[in-house]
Amino acid sequence: MGLYADWIVPRLCDLTMRSRRLLPYRQRLAGAAEGQVLEIGVGSGLNLPFYGPKATRVLGLEPSPGLIAMARQAARQVSVPTAFLAGSAEQIPLDDRSVDSIVMTWVGCSIPDVGASLREMRRVLRPGGRLLFVEHGRSPDANVERWQNRLSPLWQRVSGGCHLNRKIDDLLPQAGFRVEQLATGYLRGPKILTYFYEGSAVPQ
Repeated sequence: MGLYADWIVPRLCDLTMRSRRLLPYRQRLAGAAEGQVLEIGVGSGLNLPFYGPKATRVLGLEPSPGLIAMARQAARQVSVPTAFLAGSAEQIPLDDRSVDSIVMTWVGCSIPDVGASLREMRRVLRPGGRLLFVEHGRSPDANVERWQNRLSPLWQRVSGGCHLNRKIDDLLPQAGFRVEQLATGYLRGPKILTYFYEGSAVPQ
């Protein structure tokens, strides 16, 4: 993959994702996870401290060896049993209906085939399981959306594949999920980057 993708991008992702503004989202989503949890794109393990007592085990899926190494370090500081899976969300290496909760925080933007990955998440969720998500994506404001569409190809090249313009609340039903809760809005910062979707979804 090269120096930039293997060494620089993982550290940039870790640095960017450490923003204190993101902590309430991490606390809400990880804290709501129950049973055997699959975290999609576990990254450097920033969600791990926020899993509550209802989470019996966390499986962290991550394609970047550099980020897995960071997450292993973070896992040593938490009490929840944790294991890591090296791989892509388009082909989750787990059995059908084998997890109770899936947590996805700011990772759907960078998965190459996000539709395939969501279908895989639906496959591995047990009946009654929940997908807990927070993502940035397409703004409902036409002017902002135009800039997202213009800048997304360039942004993908410098940010590890991040798309600015994915509409999360459309992608989930297309993959067989029913959105049961959804909150949207802007955080402070450039509007092309800060329109957030937070909520939960269940398999239909």
